[in-house]
Amino acid sequence: MTIRVIVAENEPVVRFGITVLLNAEPDIDVVAEADDGAQVIDQARHLQPDVVVMDIRMPGTDGIQATRQVTATTFTQDDDRPVKVLALTTFKDDEALYAVLRAGASGFLLKHAAPSDLVGAVRALAAGKGWLDPAVTKTLVREFATRADPLLRTPTELDQLTPRERDVLLTVARGLSNAEIAAELHISEGTVKTHLGRVLTKLGLRDRAQAIVAAYENRLVGRTTDA
Repeated sequence: MTIRVIVAENEPVVRFGITVLLNAEPDIDVVAEADDGAQVIDQARHLQPDVVVMDIRMPGTDGIQATRQVTATTFTQDDDRPVKVLALTTFKDDEALYAVLRAGASGFLLKHAAPSDLVGAVRALAAGKGWLDPAVTKTLVREFATRADPLLRTPTELDQLTPRERDVLLTVARGLSNAEIAAELHISEGTVKTHLGRVLTKLGLRDRAQAIVAAYENRLVGRTTDA
């Protein structure tokens, strides 16, 4: 299946580079480009892509507002396949990063990340997974623990989790991949995926990115690990 992508980036050179890179992949097709939030909202509504690569900082309607619109269920004909947003950020965009994840982005990537990471992130989001750039996850997501209005309304919602599901949530929050979690917990990758799916369902979270934010907001990581 070809992954349909919209690239939303207000810097023409950067946008061109991302488009060329993604179009070079046999399973990815950039179906449109946008240089502002209003344009990408219109394109996403009509083209219904699998993934939008979204610059957070754009003129007019910014990437945060655009993400909130694009990830709404009204943008897809299949509720099981919502449009996913990969936010592009810099180290200085910590406030915007927090906001774009809360707005519905399924992952973020630094603009100077390796090309292979961009391609991998697009494929991961298209497959229903999240992608948080490991270079900034620990620094930025840790800040979420001090924020108001957490994703989980009450910490008691975490009591729904079994001990193994909580273990998986904690390792996900530390930025480990499914393979790394499987090795650490001595279970199969398939079992990791099953437990993570149950965590998301029980806590009413959309994806891996929200699971990480929820874990940090509720200080689960700070109480149990130095990660």
